[in-house]
Amino acid sequence: MKKETQTMLTAQIAAAYASGIQERDASGARNIATGVKGDASSGALPVLYRVNAEEFLAKPQLSGEIFGPTSVIVICRDEDEMIAVARHLEGQLTATLLMEKGDVELARRLLPVLERKAGRILANGFPTGVEVSYAMVHGGPFPATSDSRSTSVGAMAIERFLRPVCYQDLPAALLPAALADDNPLNLWRLRDGELGPN
Repeated sequence: MKKETQTMLTAQIAAAYASGIQERDASGARNIATGVKGDASSGALPVLYRVNAEEFLAKPQLSGEIFGPTSVIVICRDEDEMIAVARHLEGQLTATLLMEKGDVELARRLLPVLERKAGRILANGFPTGVEVSYAMVHGGPFPATSDSRSTSVGAMAIERFLRPVCYQDLPAALLPAALADDNPLNLWRLRDGELGPN
């Protein structure tokens, strides 16, 4: 069963996807599966490519991101070549280890590389499985994000919408209620390095 055209958010995103697919076709990557055209507006046709590691490492355009329903399978001769491919990747939001118990030692070799390449590392899962928790992040090194200190999901995501302001030596009458000494809003605050209702 072939996947049908997927609807993209805007016509411009769909056009960028189509342009990326044309470039990937011209790169020499082998198209091993293509979806079927449907009637989706701003549609993107799913495409799967295959290349060997030597080609992937020699052609930077093969590792560039194309936002949409496409992937490149990179065939490696051995573990060393697979690690070389991982080192070659740019910054990513996520990296997934599809593994069995016997793959633990190889994964142990690969993890230090992936830790520098991705903001979130999964085992036998899919990166769409995010939840709002303190441990969850969805960011990564450039070019996955422009600021690897922020995240779009998880408890730290609130920091994306904050702009710090320092109130230095302001009289108490001018401080916002959230900073007032008597804490009229009963907020938990970090004061002199200690968190509490102070």
